[in-house]
This record gives sequence, C-alpha cells and structure tokens, in this order.
Amino acid sequence: MDRPSAPEGTIADPEVIAGVDLGSNSFHMVVGELRHGQLIIIDRIRETVRLAEGLSETGDIAPDARARAIECLARFGERLRDMHAAKVRAAGTSTIRRAREDTGFMAEAETALGHPIEIISGLEEARLIYAGVAQSLPSSDGLRLVMDIGGGSTELILGQGPEPRALESVHLGCVSMTERFFGDGLITAEAFDKARVAARLELRPVKAFFRGTDDIESIGTSGTIRATEFVASELGLTDTSGLTPEAVENLIERVIEVGRIDKLALPGLSERRAQVWPGGLSILVELLEVLRVGELKVSDGALREGLLYSLLGRLQQIDARERTVRAMAARYSVDKRQARRVARTADMLHGQCAKAWGLDGPLSGSILEWAARLHEIGLDISHDGYQRHGAYIAANADLPGFPRGEQRFLAFLIGSQRHSINAKFLDILPRAWREPALRLALLLRLAVLLNRSRSAVDIPDTEVTVGDASIALAFDAEWLAANPLTIADLDREIGYAKDVDYTLTFS
Repeated sequence: MDRPSAPEGTIADPEVIAGVDLGSNSFHMVVGELRHGQLIIIDRIRETVRLAEGLSETGDIAPDARARAIECLARFGERLRDMHAAKVRAAGTSTIRRAREDTGFMAEAETALGHPIEIISGLEEARLIYAGVAQSLPSSDGLRLVMDIGGGSTELILGQGPEPRALESVHLGCVSMTERFFGDGLITAEAFDKARVAARLELRPVKAFFRGTDDIESIGTSGTIRATEFVASELGLTDTSGLTPEAVENLIERVIEVGRIDKLALPGLSERRAQVWPGGLSILVELLEVLRVGELKVSDGALREGLLYSLLGRLQQIDARERTVRAMAARYSVDKRQARRVARTADMLHGQCAKAWGLDGPLSGSILEWAARLHEIGLDISHDGYQRHGAYIAANADLPGFPRGEQRFLAFLIGSQRHSINAKFLDILPRAWREPALRLALLLRLAVLLNRSRSAVDIPDTEVTVGDASIALAFDAEWLAANPLTIADLDREIGYAKDVDYTLTFS
C-alpha cells in the first residue's frame, strides 16, 4: 500500500536522503548523505514562491502562484532524481493547510516533485523545527525557547535537550502580515503600530507558556529572523552575541524612514526578502517584547533539517510515532495487557492475509498495531460508544510524528473497531487508502472480538483465508466450542461485514 511519507527500513551506507519544506513564502530542500553512520549535508536549494500571496479567502491558489510552486517542485524533483535520493520526506505547511483539498494542487505538486507530500499540522511543524534546531546546535541540557516566523504562521517551542516540552503555532506570518498592513506598498508608523497590536493580541493567549527567563536560551530561525540578524550585523547594530530588541526597534525606524517597500535597500537585505520584511519585523519585535527575550541567537537549522533528521530517525527505527503511541496509551490509562493481547491477535491475522489483501506495505502493519494498542483510549471518557470517543481523540489530539493523513487513518481504525462501520469516514482518506483501511478495520474488529473476554490465556492460532471481498476463519474446534459467547459475537459480525459488502465465515 502506498503511503505519503517516507517508508521505514534500514539505511544502507551510504544513501542519499532529502527533506523538502513547502513553506508559505519559500520552498526549501536539503539533501544529505549517510557516510559511515554520519549525515553529511550535500546540497541546499531555496526558491521564493510566495504561495501565501496567491491564496484566496475561499482556499483557492491563484494560477500564477500555483505555476511558481509547480515549476519549483519540478526543479527540485529533477535534482532529486539526478542525485538518486532514495528516501525523501516532503511537507506542506500553513498555506497548504488552508488551501482547499479538491483543487488538484496536491496531486500536481506530488507529480512534479516525484514524491508524496505530507500536509502537517502547525504543532507537527513546530516539533520538526525544534528537531532541526536541536540538531544544528551544540547539545545542551538547558531550556531552549525556539521561534520561527514563516510566511503564514509562527511556531514557538520550549524544549530541553532534544525533546520539546511545549509547542504552539499562531496565525502570524510575514507574508500575511505584510499583505494585511502594508499591502499598498507604503510603510508608515501608523501601519506598523497596527501590525504590532495585531501581533501582540495573537501572542497574548500563549505568552505564559513561553516567556523567557534568565536561564532559558532563546533561538530564532528561518528567513525573517536570519535576514534581520544579518542586516543588523551589516549596520553594526549587533555584536556576535545575537539579536536584541533595541536592534529590531532601530531597524523598524529605518524602514519607516524609507517609506515604501519597493525602495527598501538596506545592506544585507535581498530584494525578495524586502517584499515581506515589514510584516516579519512587526511579528519579531512583538515576540521579543511579549516573551521578554533580551537576546536572540540565530540558528541555521529549521523545518527542512527537522524533516531530514526525522526521516533519519524513522529509517533507523527511532520513530516519533512510536513515542506518541506510548504517551497516548499512558495518558488515557490504557490496559496494557489487553492492548498487547489485541495487538498480538491483529498481527497474527494480518500476517496471514497481508499479501493477498495488499496489506504488505510499510504502513499497514504499523498502523494496525498502533490502532490495536490505542483502541481503548476512549474508555477513559465513557464505556458507552468508547470507539467514537477514541476516534475523536485520535483525530483531534496533537500526535507528534503523524502526518494528517496517517492521523485520520488511525482515527478511522479506532472508530471502526466495534458495532457498525461508518463507511463515510473512509471518504476523508486518500482514495488509494480506502480499501486497505477497510480491510485493516475488519482485522482489528476480529482481534478485539476474539479478546473480548480479556483472558490472560492467549487464543489459539487461527487460520485466515481471504478473497477480494471475503474472509474465512478456521478455529480450534475445542476452543470454539468452549467459547459460546465468541460464537455469538462472530454471528453478529457476519452482519456488520455484510453491511460493507464483505462476506465473513467461520468454522
């Protein structure tokens, strides 16, 4: 089965891997090669696409912005083919999250790039940014506050060592703020005041979680912050220690003096960055003020590096999704013994029909196991309809490491574990996933059903035979005869399977 993110496995040494960041202002690609267990960056590409400028209020991407994006991805795809990149993880952020899903843009983008593209949540974006920063700086056990001003959103992360502790994504971006307050090309003190107030209001609800103290190291990354630090350095407004609020205020005064975006020509400021810089400055100065940051260090690591290192972690079987599943099970007081029993049974059933049912791809076995381990998270809310509660949690909770599509897949499986299968929820999954998802749901249902007694004694091995729309089970005769309630449950399951056009038999 196809999946939109990079497959798992073990990396041969050396092997080329790549991360692609489809940002609201720029698209970035970073390519690395594993050499004797070390990741060496061998190529970086950045192109200004200004996708956010082409997004309408209804979620449509303007033809010119769409063309810029597709042409850029085609060039990225050509480079990846030339470099024989074996593993690629590509992610769309704020603007793509807000774009309509029925425009065909994603299909065209994936074709141009030659690889699947994930649409990641703001919190997943924040987690990956922190991973990119943590990998790009010397190791530290202290607290770090990381901020990233993108084209359509700003991510804030408080972390310690390699692990984030608090994540937030707010709707503040350099492109959107520039369009909103400087859309006529004029830069005035009044426009800056309005932009700063808007940024301050957006940051107010989250400031308590991220306010810096003397023992927190503050780090900024990505285009706006890096460009601001470079200009301030060129003008002699900072030393080597970092970017200060005073330096940013000074830059704002200079920008207001220029008066027009098309006249901005400060040392170290590129023409393409100047087009969205006023909006970015208004966000940055309020971040430093609201979060009480006296000095901001700048990192080269960002989302694209986070994508790369996240991919590296998956390929070495260090998977953020596994950590998420463990954390969710603990948070919702899942009965670990029962979860293991259901997972073992699901694995036993899956192993016998994976090839025949096209479930032998890298995602199928993993997501079935994760669903089995989390199938009872809804019980912490109520036993009545706990599968619905569990599906809601899985669909709406922050699940680090899970792209949006995989999160929906997991929610569908958990919600389909008992009673009627609501096939309409299949429609939110990519078309190629719908039949495999339904088949995995049937296997999970059987695993839950066969372990309904919660007995510590494992059920005996069961033979499974499947066809295009059928599944036949053969049990140990003595065990089946000793479990009349299981027979009743299986008889009921025959009807549920029939409702989704599958035939279930057992003997």
